[in-house]
Amino acid sequence: MNLSTKAANTMSQIGADTKLGDLRKIAAEIKKDHELAMELWSTSKYLARQLAMLIMDKKQLSQQLIDVLDKDIDGHDGDERLQLIDWLMANQLAKDKKTIALMEGWENSTSPLQRRIFWYYQGRLRWVGQTPPRNSEALLAKIEDRIEKEVPEVQWAMNFTAAQIGIFQQEFRARCIALGERTGLYKNEKIAKNCTPNYLPLYITIQVEKLGR
Repeated sequence: MNLSTKAANTMSQIGADTKLGDLRKIAAEIKKDHELAMELWSTSKYLARQLAMLIMDKKQLSQQLIDVLDKDIDGHDGDERLQLIDWLMANQLAKDKKTIALMEGWENSTSPLQRRIFWYYQGRLRWVGQTPPRNSEALLAKIEDRIEKEVPEVQWAMNFTAAQIGIFQQEFRARCIALGERTGLYKNEKIAKNCTPNYLPLYITIQVEKLGR
């Protein structure tokens, strides 16, 4: 692959020991450069693609381009795949009204990664401390109906949204806890020290106590 001098110089700053903080420093120096971002993306390298997401121009993210990025991300394995799609949502898609509108239309997308983004975004709306949107009851009803039928990556995001609804809206708390008890999702999951479990009854209880809600 023939890279431009600028892209080659940027790639030379990325090594196996490069951390996310390092990528953010590189991105801060570059600022916004969509052409460079797409060139870095074309290398298929995990860290290069993370950097690309920090410097791409969100104004140029059409549904067509997002579908291409989605397909490329789907080619990564395990944690890399999920990290990339969540990174795209947090660093680009959630920061522009046009792409937010696109995300809000992905509830029934044929792409599991785009469905994941739909649900993860709904959870983040509550998690970041905003007043909960008025669609919580409708979302919860859909989660109750669909979560056990979904693929794991979407299941996690739906569970996250149910947790945030339960944490920040007391009127739905018992219902969210009951959902976790009924499905048993993540009940036996091994949790690293100081990490919050994904099992809804524990997740909600711990966070409610922590926030004093």
